[in-house]
Amino acid sequence: MKKPNVIFLIQDQMQQQIMKAESGCIMPNLRTLMNDGAVFERAHTCNAICSPSRASLLTATPPHVHGMVDCTHTVPPYRAEFDDSLDTITQAFCEEGYEVSYYGKWHIERTHKLEKFGIKAFETELHVPSFPVSVYDRVTMGNPGYPEKMVCGIFSEDSTFTEEYYIYEKAMSEIERARQEEKPFCTFISTYAPHDPYCVPEEIYRLYEDADLKLPASFYDEMNDKPAIYRRMREALKGLSEEEYLKTLRCYYSYCTLVDIQFGKLIQYLKQTGLYNNTLIVCLSDHGDMMGAHGLMMKSVEAFEEIYRIPLVMKLPDQELAGSVFDFHINTYEIGPTVLELAGCRPLKGEQTGVSMVPWMKGERTDKHFGYAEFFGQRYSFTQRIYWEEDLKYVFNAFADDELYDLAKDPHEITNLSQHPDYQEQKRHLCNCMWEQAKKTGDESLINAEYFLLQIAPIGPGERKQSGNYGIYNKKF
Repeated sequence: MKKPNVIFLIQDQMQQQIMKAESGCIMPNLRTLMNDGAVFERAHTCNAICSPSRASLLTATPPHVHGMVDCTHTVPPYRAEFDDSLDTITQAFCEEGYEVSYYGKWHIERTHKLEKFGIKAFETELHVPSFPVSVYDRVTMGNPGYPEKMVCGIFSEDSTFTEEYYIYEKAMSEIERARQEEKPFCTFISTYAPHDPYCVPEEIYRLYEDADLKLPASFYDEMNDKPAIYRRMREALKGLSEEEYLKTLRCYYSYCTLVDIQFGKLIQYLKQTGLYNNTLIVCLSDHGDMMGAHGLMMKSVEAFEEIYRIPLVMKLPDQELAGSVFDFHINTYEIGPTVLELAGCRPLKGEQTGVSMVPWMKGERTDKHFGYAEFFGQRYSFTQRIYWEEDLKYVFNAFADDELYDLAKDPHEITNLSQHPDYQEQKRHLCNCMWEQAKKTGDESLINAEYFLLQIAPIGPGERKQSGNYGIYNKKF
């Protein structure tokens, strides 16, 4: 049986909300993939920032297992170091005879020696040329003692003078080479877009000239029932007016549309060359963007759905499951095992790899599964664990009060139910589920946090494997 080709389309910081027609985001080619494929409504990133989530996609393990718990460029190696002894989905595809290539943002580990992972052809951020543009209209912000930064901007060059255009052209050249040689290919195309600063060509920005864009429903949330750091972070954005928020939203949507134009170019090429029907296309984002929700932008420690719920579409060969909409939870580290099984490839080696969700896709499993994410804090080291079950979402904040949301009744996460007397049993249950997942995956730092003043969770981890006798130097307890 002929192996299906595989293409991963990875966006940086694209929130799931852009998939909804009512968002106003112009994404016709993404909608083509959605119509021809399966849409996952409850796809969650396992971490709110780039490197941890991308490394989890590659290894099918949660961040504490692969070790890249922060972004490669933000902390020294002792704070975040990738374990390159782990099996990877790229190695699996390579061993199955695929021509594996990678174009665009890598940001997974520090060596950029992608050949170690079975990737034969690649251009990452170390190799892609720069594209200096003429920004003539911008929104900037800066607080006392901090450098001024551009939030968004508009430039006069057209979309062909962008990194996104370049890497799609390079990727299609590599795909064409594999096609000519009649070899199955697995190609990753990874854009920086729509990551901040949201800098876009004027020709795309104009597409939103008559768009009636609105601030998110939670924009005015005072967040008095949420961790104080969320309010401090919103205070850092106090210099931005509502008009500037809306302009930024327009630029963000324009940046998403820039990526969508590349989707269209790729889809057209695949159809013209007869590759489309036998190609499995996986479109996802590493994480989302607040984009005005709760008065915030970008992403950080705030554990809201705008960051953690990501777009995920799988267009299967021969458009199998076309039009399917799945509402079970799926995590970043489960995407790789799922795609490997769909492609008929070997599973990953290792005890802590994510599970394949194919049984759920086929209807052999009907439970909603669960969502689980870890956060280690970006520079300031905030520790969080997030657990989703059905419509409930629990956030364990090691630095502040916890959070609990009923997403069916409160999709915009306005009301934190963590202290609500009617939800205490559910909170303890979800916290216990969090501990079980931590123990299952060997999250030792978390489950060993039992020192007197660290016993702050609503319920502790319970029994775990350890010796009844342990020592500190020569003292036995």
